[in-house]
Order: sequence, then C-alpha cells, then structure tokens
Amino acid sequence: MKNQIWMALIGSVVLTACAKEEVKNMDTNKVVKTEAEWKEQLDDTQYRVTRKKGTERAYTGKYWDHKELGIYSCVCCGTDLFLSDTKFDSGCGWPSYFKPVDDKVITEHRDTTAGMIRTEVVCTKCDAHLGHVFPDGPPPTGLRYCINSASIDFRKSDEPSTSSAKE
Repeated sequence: MKNQIWMALIGSVVLTACAKEEVKNMDTNKVVKTEAEWKEQLDDTQYRVTRKKGTERAYTGKYWDHKELGIYSCVCCGTDLFLSDTKFDSGCGWPSYFKPVDDKVITEHRDTTAGMIRTEVVCTKCDAHLGHVFPDGPPPTGLRYCINSASIDFRKSDEPSTSSAKE
C-alpha cells in the first residue's frame, strides 16, 4: 500500500511539472521541436550553430560584410532580431549589431566554455544560439552583438527602418 501511495505521489509531481512546462510554453509562444524536426528544417551548419551552440569561422558567413537595408531574423523561427541600421563593421569577421529590435527577442546566458567568461545570446522564442554580446560596441549602447550568419536570415527593405539608432 505504501508503494502505491508513493508511486501516485511521484506520478502527481511529474504530471504537475509537465503541465507547468506546457503552460510555460503556451504562455511564451515558445517554438519547441524535436532534434529530428530541427535537422529536417536546417542545413548542417545552421543546425550545428543554432542547436549545438557552434560557431562559423570568421569572415566566412554570408552576412559578415552585408550592407543592404532590411531586417535580420532568426533562421529557426523567423523572429525579427536586428535592423540593418544597427549593423556596424566591428572588424571581428561576424555580423555585428549594437542593439536588437526589442530587448525581449534576445535572451542572455552566462557562457564559460572555451576557457573564458562570455555572454551568450539566444533567440527568446526558440532558444536558437545566435552568438555573443560584448561591452565593446559603438554608441549609443556600447554593445556588440556578434552574431553567426548561419543563425539569421535577411529580408530586404527599400525603406529606412524605424529604429531609433540615436537612443
């Protein structure tokens, strides 16, 4: 009898935890996919960078020297991340931006890999690894979002953005 009570109690705790996770995902409109679904959607480089926290070699990504007007979005879920008028040449070999379209689209995590302490940035909606943010960017923010080309897509726009780059 005690075993049955314990099993029921454990089952209840597990179900409650799962229900809370499901509600959390529904509340935030998180994009959640299986590894197989991500592998089907993304090419090998995109998968390695966004889902396995990889990086591309400097000066090899398609957007490191890209200068068209438009919006850079998450390759995994399509969330708009950066406007072209916040992009700058940092000399690092990766696309660099001084601010996202909205602070809510990027989530930061402490990253202690590679023998250093950095701040990883991921897409809030799908948890795709985008790159890192450093405190050595230009005004007005002083930040440099160093982003892998493999983690973003670009949508061209002939109109100037509405970002307030002067903030």
